[in-house]
Amino acid sequence: MQHKSLPISRRNFLALSGAGIAALVASGCTANLQQMVAMEPYIHPPEETLPGEDVWFASTCRMCPAGCGIIVRTSNGRARKIEGNPAHPLNQGGLCARGQAGLQQLYHPDRLQQIQIRNGERGQGQWETASWNEVIDQITSIIQNNSPERIAFLTGLLPGYQAGIVGRFLDGLDAPDAIIYDTQTALDGRVVMAAASQALFGENALPVFDIGRADVVFGFGANFLETWLSPVSYNRAYGDMRSQFGTRGTFVAFEPRMSMTAANADRWVPVEPGMEGAVALALGRIIVDENMVHDGIPPEYETLYDDVDVAAIAGASGIEVEELTRLARIFADGHHPIALPGNTLVGYSNSLDAVKAVEVLNFVVGHTGEHGAMMLTPPAPARDFRVSPPNSFDDVLSLINRMTNGEVDTLFILGANPIYELPQAANFVAGLEQVENIITFATLPDETTALSDIVLPIHTYLETWGFEFNNPSTDKTIVSAQQPVVRPLYDTRDPADVLLALADQLGEDVKRRLPWPNLVNYIQTRLVSLQLEDGNITAPDSLDTFWAVWLQQGGWWSQESNWQVPTIQQETPLSLEVPDPVFDGNSDDFPFYLMPVPSVTFGDGRHAALPWLQETPDPMTTVSWDTWVELSPMTADQLALRNDDVVTVQTPTGTLQAVVYITPAIHPNVAAIPIGQGHTALGRWAQNRGANVLQILSPQTASNTGQLAWIGTRVQLVKTEERRQLPLMENPEGIENEREKSLLRSE
Repeated sequence: MQHKSLPISRRNFLALSGAGIAALVASGCTANLQQMVAMEPYIHPPEETLPGEDVWFASTCRMCPAGCGIIVRTSNGRARKIEGNPAHPLNQGGLCARGQAGLQQLYHPDRLQQIQIRNGERGQGQWETASWNEVIDQITSIIQNNSPERIAFLTGLLPGYQAGIVGRFLDGLDAPDAIIYDTQTALDGRVVMAAASQALFGENALPVFDIGRADVVFGFGANFLETWLSPVSYNRAYGDMRSQFGTRGTFVAFEPRMSMTAANADRWVPVEPGMEGAVALALGRIIVDENMVHDGIPPEYETLYDDVDVAAIAGASGIEVEELTRLARIFADGHHPIALPGNTLVGYSNSLDAVKAVEVLNFVVGHTGEHGAMMLTPPAPARDFRVSPPNSFDDVLSLINRMTNGEVDTLFILGANPIYELPQAANFVAGLEQVENIITFATLPDETTALSDIVLPIHTYLETWGFEFNNPSTDKTIVSAQQPVVRPLYDTRDPADVLLALADQLGEDVKRRLPWPNLVNYIQTRLVSLQLEDGNITAPDSLDTFWAVWLQQGGWWSQESNWQVPTIQQETPLSLEVPDPVFDGNSDDFPFYLMPVPSVTFGDGRHAALPWLQETPDPMTTVSWDTWVELSPMTADQLALRNDDVVTVQTPTGTLQAVVYITPAIHPNVAAIPIGQGHTALGRWAQNRGANVLQILSPQTASNTGQLAWIGTRVQLVKTEERRQLPLMENPEGIENEREKSLLRSE
């Protein structure tokens, strides 16, 4: 690839844009699409650059869907350190462990460095390579030889710029819309949360909870300090809640397993799995019956809980009526109380009704439309930044059914690893066998690339351009900037540029829907709509100036608060019945509830390849590098299990093996297993390590949302003869000795 010099000196170029625009790289896949703007190689360093001099670039983290603002320190053309961007309203300088580990994704030794085209049987690992021009021609021919309705595109929750181009590409082909689904999206409960907003408020928007200015927070399965939606933003808000008003706000967590978030609460209330929403109903009934609200119960809610049986809920949840009354008093006595439904809550078959029951608590106490309340994320600032919402798991099952029936000839996969992420019983692999062409975009070889026909190596987020409409955000509307901080290390491309190149080859309707010559030009045309908006950048007449400042500051954000105040639709009678959750497996054969636990480091498992994250101890157990099953002392005694025993975990659809970890911080009827390990690919640090709990889940869905009930499977535990010591930072001997002494005393 030939690079031509910049028509402007590097000194003037940096002066124009600050540190934000210096990392310009090639954009485009084919010769006629190239926009060649390149960083100067440090074999011949710029005259004003000193060896070891640091340059910082503002960009956007893509290690989870939150899209925090980052600044990346580079030296001599290499990225050295990632930190949070203090100017970015979402994270205000904070950054989680995953964000810090982004460098290891960039420099991973097992990264895909060139195109791979299968030349043997699928799954045999026999590949040949090709140039980008050759593979673009090959994929163009495949598309032209397919009927549009027999082309499918499966993506994860993509950055906004990629999602927009994928949508336009499929629209130009007249092919079905992309199926947008990955496990992280399901664990966050985005589909369920948006469905609850639609049902209650008539708005298909994600809720935002202003916990930073609340004085009482009730979290129902809300692990907002770990993985849920925007954890860095919520971490900062939680710190504000604990330090405002000269007092320490009160936090109560309702969930079957003590998460790291619950461990930071004033009170952890262990609830029978699936009963969290019913507990919210009981609290509401008590508040209404005893008129606990400062200004009285709003009239429209006085009869809301007439059919709620508090005593029955107390019996089913394991929380006594007296305790429920005390908790209701704590919530109602707050001046700025807030109840929030979280990611554990959305894992059940009754998730939609449970979320509605929790959110309505905020209206019962009359705390809406002011600080410290529940709000709705504002819509995108312009049509150019709107993207399709995620799909349900039912939509994924429909795609698998089409594949199995031979109705899909070509399948594109981007931003997802379905062979790892989907339950084995969903039969995705069987569906793939009926697909003629499987084309996968990836940065690392994973379980899905192993069964693909064409694997396209793509840039990491540190090597490419982009933008992200942050959803959910803070009270500001944010369009975060992404720019390359280094030149691409290998022969990789951004997926958006690949699709632009395909559009150029295909012509006709596809080219009309994607007329831009390269990704940079596409992004710049999207930004035009922001120039006239009231925000942190003032450049209504100059796109070049707007572009430079946008990159330098890390994005555009509104000046005023744009949160939407939710209003319950008066014409729709509230239905707050929360049915009992449904679990696959009868209680006699499968006596325990299986609770998959989203990993604070791996998320849904996509970052298990990074050794920094592998060696980061789990915050509740201090375990690393392995898979364990958390059991209560009562359950362990019942099954004659000790720490480090290996057990077979069996569900109605599969089995795995895990090491026992005994903890009092879990409900006796629950077996909890972390998500993220058990890869058969994904590089040397992830492969063949631990077990994948996602594979043994039953693929059942909630009837009213179509979402996977990922906490909807029962298990049995069978002791094996094997023992394996878990890598722990703590010494469990003292705990074990005390437990044995307690057992002796009880005898």
